[in-house]
Amino acid sequence: MDIDHPAEPFEGFPPAALAFYAGLRADNTKAYWEAHRHVWEDAARRPMLALIAVLADEFGPFRVFRPYRDVRFSRDKAPYKDHLGAVGERPGGTAHYVHLSAAGLLAATGHYVMAGDQLERFRAAVADDRHGTELERIIARLEAAGLAVGPGGEDPLKTAPRGYPADHPRIGLLRGKGLAVTRHFGAPAWLHTPEVVDHLATFWRAAAPLNGWLDAHVGRSADPAERPGRRRG
Repeated sequence: MDIDHPAEPFEGFPPAALAFYAGLRADNTKAYWEAHRHVWEDAARRPMLALIAVLADEFGPFRVFRPYRDVRFSRDKAPYKDHLGAVGERPGGTAHYVHLSAAGLLAATGHYVMAGDQLERFRAAVADDRHGTELERIIARLEAAGLAVGPGGEDPLKTAPRGYPADHPRIGLLRGKGLAVTRHFGAPAWLHTPEVVDHLATFWRAAAPLNGWLDAHVGRSADPAERPGRRRG
């Protein structure tokens, strides 16, 4: 992952960035990449580095994911990611995530996928009447405010996890393997301006109560390989 931050100001993502990713989606080859790499550098990577440098003032350091896919164990052998993502881990273990693609801007926060030790703590807290009902209230308030709260990056279990009854009042949460708030901003006019910073900050601040609960009851994984920056990009 790329961790260097430029001194240049963030001015927004130029339309050329979305056009680049639209082209990459249609022609995910080394030939396309090499012919258009300068567009990726100038229109996507450099603005993303500038963006996370600004966001770091409030949300802590971010890392930008590299553009290459790990195809060793995938049937899809396309060599390049169809988006450019950046992630920042909070001290308590939750993460802020943002990515740019042909569809525009997407942001998320929470736990995309929990490691085994995190999942054990999460389920214990959800099953607890006091902590579990507190989480339900937080989710209800976020959803009432128009935020989309979901199970993260993996499909929930189809049945109750081992050790928990199928008729548990919070079985939907117990079956999840992550918990995150996601917003698809798309490609509004402000995407090409510095206003991106304000929209991301407003979204992440609104989701802070969920992160507070997760940080308090789930925390960071003891396995360094399970850090957020290694699981999503």
